[in-house]
Amino acid sequence: MHISFLIFSAYGMGGTVRTTFNLAQALAEQHEVEVVSVFRYRDRPFFEPDNGVRLSSLVDMRRHRPTFDGDDPEHARPARVFPAADGQYKQHSALTDRKIGEYLSSTEADVVVGTRPGLNVHVARQTRRGPVRLGQEHLTLATHSARMKRLLRRTYPRLDAVTTVTEADARDYRSTLRLPGVRVQSLPNSVPEPDVAPADGSRKWVVAAGRLAPAKRYDVLIRAFGEVVRERPDWGLRIYGHGREADKLRKLIDELGLYNHVYLMGSANPIEAEWVKGSICAVTSSLESFGMTIVEAMRCGLPVVATDCPHGPKEIIRDGADGLLVPTGDVRAIAGGLLRLINDEGLRTRMGKAALSASARFDPAQVAARYEELMTSLVNRRAGTLHRARGTLLGGAYAAREAARLGVKYALEGART
Repeated sequence: MHISFLIFSAYGMGGTVRTTFNLAQALAEQHEVEVVSVFRYRDRPFFEPDNGVRLSSLVDMRRHRPTFDGDDPEHARPARVFPAADGQYKQHSALTDRKIGEYLSSTEADVVVGTRPGLNVHVARQTRRGPVRLGQEHLTLATHSARMKRLLRRTYPRLDAVTTVTEADARDYRSTLRLPGVRVQSLPNSVPEPDVAPADGSRKWVVAAGRLAPAKRYDVLIRAFGEVVRERPDWGLRIYGHGREADKLRKLIDELGLYNHVYLMGSANPIEAEWVKGSICAVTSSLESFGMTIVEAMRCGLPVVATDCPHGPKEIIRDGADGLLVPTGDVRAIAGGLLRLINDEGLRTRMGKAALSASARFDPAQVAARYEELMTSLVNRRAGTLHRARGTLLGGAYAAREAARLGVKYALEGART
C-alpha cells in the first residue's frame, strides 16, 4: 500500500510528531509511506525519518528561503475549510486550504491519514475519490468544544475510519457521535525500544517529564514529594520539560524548602537517557489523552505511579503489577504510592521488570501491524465495492493484493469520466 500521513508540522518535536514518525517508519518496512507536513518552519526535522519514509511540505515558513510563503496574499486571508473550532485555526489560511486541497485531490495514496481534527476535516471533504480516508484523534472527544463536536458529527461520516489512542475515547466516539458506516477503533501510540540499558531500580531519583502546563499538575507532585522528603530525605525528584508553569513551580519549590530535593531540569532530547537515571516515574496529570511518558518510562524499566485520570493511564498500567494508580489530585495518595516503591526495593525492582516486559506491546512494529490490518481491510472493502460494481469476483490472497491495486486504478478511471 501507499500510505500518506498529513500532519500540521513534521518539523516540531511534539507527541503527535513522534508517534507519527514511529508509526510511519514501522509501516515503511512493508509499504510505501510518506509524511506530508502542512508547514515547514525549520530546515531539518527534529526526528529524521528513515526506512525510506518520504517527507514533504506544502507551505514554507522559513524566512531565509526563496520559497518563503508567509508573504503570499492568500496567507493573509482566513481559512474556510480548516475549521475555526480547531485550536490551530489562526495558523491556517486560504493558502493552506488551497495547498492541502491540491495535495488531497491529486494524491496517489491508497490510504490518507489525518492527524488532528482540523486536518481530518480536510481529508473528509477534499480527498479525491478512491483512497481510504482515515482520521486519527490524538486528543479526546471530551476535550473538544460543543462547536467542534457538531462539526465532527457532520463531517466524519465521510471518513472510512476514526482511530483513537484509548478504548475509553473510542467508546465516547461511538456513543456520542454515532457515525454510521465509519469504523471507530482504538489503536495506541507507539514507543520504540530505547537504545539505553534499562534502569536497575537502585538510583534514588523519581523522574517526571512533560510540558510544564496546568493539566500536568506538577504542583501536586511537588507538594506530594514534600511529604516523601520528610520520611526519605535521601531521595530526589527531577522534572523534565518546559512551559508556562515554570516560574510558578520554581516559586512553589522555594516556598516549600525543597530546592535541594526537587529540580526543574528543562527539556531533554532524547529523554531515554534521563529516564534510566531514575528508579520511579511519576505522572500526576488531571487528564491524559494517552500517556506517552508512561510508556516511555516503562520501556526504560521504570514502574510508574500515576493518577487514575481520564483516559490513558488505566489502559497502560496494570495497578499493582507494573505500576500504581492513585486518585487524581490527592497529595497524600501520590506520596503514599511513591513511598511504597521507595521503601520496598524488591517491589520496585519487580515492578520495573514487569513494566519493561508489558510495555513491549507498544512497540512500533506491534502497533503498525494493527494499523496494517485496519488499513488493508478498509482498502479491500473499498476495492471490493468497485469490483462488485463491475461484476468482478476475486478470491484468496491474490484478491487482497489485486483489490488494493485495482481499487485505486478504478477510482482514478472514475475520476476522469
